[in-house]
Amino acid sequence: MAGMKRRHFLQATGSALATIGLSQWDVMRQGDRYGKVLAQGTPGRKLALLVGINGYSDSPLSGCVNDVLMQQKLLVHRFGFNPKDILIVSDDTQISQIKPTRSNILQAFEQHLWQARKGDVVVFHFSGHGSQVYDPNVEFEDKLNSTFVPIDRQVAQNGDRTIVSDIMGETLFLLMTKLQTENVTVVLDSCHSGGGKRGDVLIRAIGGGKNFDRSPEETAYQRKIRPAGMSDAELARLRRNVAKGVVISSTSRQQLAADQEFEGFKAGAFTYALTQYLWQATGNNTLESTIVPVSRMTKRISSQGQEPEFEAKKGSGNDQKPIYFLDKRLPPAEAIPTQIQGDRIELWLGGIAPRSLSAFGKGSTFTMVNPQGQSIGKVQLESRTGLNGVARLVGATRGTVDPQSSVVLQEDVRAIPKDLPMTIGLDTSLTAEEKQIATQTLPKLGQLIPVELSSRNSVGATYILGRVTPAIIKELQSQGVQPLPAVGSIALYSPMLELIPDSFSQAGESISEGLARLKPKFRALLAARLLKLVLNAESSRLKISAKMQILDGSSTEVGATAFTPRGGGEVRQQGAGSRKTKIINGIPQIPFGTAVRFDIQNQEDRDLYVTVFVVSSEGEMGLLFPNAYKSDIDSARISAGETRQLPNRSKGDGFKLVSQAPTGLAEVLIVASSQPIREALKSAEQLAKQRGTRGGQVLPLDKPLDFVGRLLQDVDRGGRGSRSLPLGAIEDRQVADAAQIAAVSITFQSVEKEA
Repeated sequence: MAGMKRRHFLQATGSALATIGLSQWDVMRQGDRYGKVLAQGTPGRKLALLVGINGYSDSPLSGCVNDVLMQQKLLVHRFGFNPKDILIVSDDTQISQIKPTRSNILQAFEQHLWQARKGDVVVFHFSGHGSQVYDPNVEFEDKLNSTFVPIDRQVAQNGDRTIVSDIMGETLFLLMTKLQTENVTVVLDSCHSGGGKRGDVLIRAIGGGKNFDRSPEETAYQRKIRPAGMSDAELARLRRNVAKGVVISSTSRQQLAADQEFEGFKAGAFTYALTQYLWQATGNNTLESTIVPVSRMTKRISSQGQEPEFEAKKGSGNDQKPIYFLDKRLPPAEAIPTQIQGDRIELWLGGIAPRSLSAFGKGSTFTMVNPQGQSIGKVQLESRTGLNGVARLVGATRGTVDPQSSVVLQEDVRAIPKDLPMTIGLDTSLTAEEKQIATQTLPKLGQLIPVELSSRNSVGATYILGRVTPAIIKELQSQGVQPLPAVGSIALYSPMLELIPDSFSQAGESISEGLARLKPKFRALLAARLLKLVLNAESSRLKISAKMQILDGSSTEVGATAFTPRGGGEVRQQGAGSRKTKIINGIPQIPFGTAVRFDIQNQEDRDLYVTVFVVSSEGEMGLLFPNAYKSDIDSARISAGETRQLPNRSKGDGFKLVSQAPTGLAEVLIVASSQPIREALKSAEQLAKQRGTRGGQVLPLDKPLDFVGRLLQDVDRGGRGSRSLPLGAIEDRQVADAAQIAAVSITFQSVEKEA
């Protein structure tokens, strides 16, 4: 797993302050619905402590409570935790009566998790703010240690030094040391560097740095829980290792953790990626094999380079054990039923990928599956808010479905909006007059909703429109980005204020001129977003696989793979050899000038019709296959059992695929259908004639939104033609049938060659 970083949070982390008080814990514990079972101590138990904090007084967050709800449902319904053995500490009184103060968090750990016995399973999850404090004894050059922050953080001044009441990594290490079981998983979704708000994304970080110190109270608590006779030197030596089990962090030491908007609800980008992946995983994944795809997804959905890390106790082999040290007890799923009244069923849809949520509205259908993987009926979605949906039974006998019977719901048909909008955030770098012009102009460009960015809260912007500032230039220079835009030019950004390549022009451009210039860019970005709503690699029942081959002279190396595990697809790996391609968080780093090839394999016993797109880091789209550019459906056909290489000189492909500037993520999207794609082929033929192109090369899509729209018409026609379910009432959406469509993607990063 080349390039995957190990977690070092517990080796050298931050410092803090606080005292332990028993009164609130004792009162809440008596009334808490979990309290009666805490002292039972039965062997083989699974215990979890989930902490989520939104309501910080000076820098509130939005997604931390949703994080613990996602984790709770995952542990109960996928890993078999008893709900009574999961203790939630949160500022949301609807899910917890225990406030996330420093004393309550520490005492919850002592009272709830220390009761674990040998062989039990323990999970501790924290979602909230992180910080850093100065510590002269750490090995890091900057002498900063990371902390996580309780809701009642106390800040005091001592001259020019600031004393804060954060919980230290050293404290967590000591708390873990006293656990009697080795089956421990710690998950931390918080920042470990400065943040606040960036672009349209809240950052899970709060004030800290070289002028911040631990308090005497924190030192006193550590001495209280430190094993008798343990010296400072011995503690420092032990902290070079994880105390127990494994520790997973949402970011590297100096990165920012995103608290992000996802189609009507907010959550941590990392926690969402982790829990959603584990809902979809088909096997008992090891920690190491889990973190690779989760890191890749986190980097993609966090709108920045957020890179999760992990560390396992040395010599334990814990990185090769199942995640949470448990086997999954139910089949993979997109949703679970939470309440049923007659034919009405309430759903929780935590297994749906973040960028596919918009495709799950009215008309989407699911198959109900029992623990043995058998279908027992169908439900159809009537509405969705965030991850909560309301559906009705359309293919089951009333009374056969019970939320307590471990039924899960797997995707059957998704309903894709025909007029999917994009929200364009208007940055503070624009004047009031420029914002007014943009507000009037953007809707006229089609499916664009302008929203002025808030100084405190996220508005769910898909992209941000603004002018290039000196601060942006300084950041781009530090990253080695070339070419640099001119200060004052109009540009597009990601929600985390990452510059979209090739979206800027000259400095003197007016807002009207900039919007006119960016119209094709908006349509290309919208087309790519619409196309990605079809991606269903985890849920499709078709068998296809794809490989990206790195071509280096006479040698060939597999750089990345994609397949449909639920359809029974697989990737047939080549023989092992020395790896030359650098992999970071599961994403291959392809130097400029490197030739690549994509191998698409139809593993079905029937022919499939395939379309392959390349989406560049600038958001531009090209058609890689079919490249015969004829309306004859055979041009898109890949026969049963065939592997099609792209490019392939023997098939008449007269081009090479080469990684090229600018630096950034690029994606190859493969859509396979059991039904012909007639409208898409007509569109490709028309475009090729206009360009005077006969075929055998990548076809740049001048009007990608039109082409993608025609492809989705083909997908919709095939889906409706095979279904007896009531789909006619959703004419404003196009349906994609998981039994007929498979869409997978391969992501890679184009980078400069190392000197």
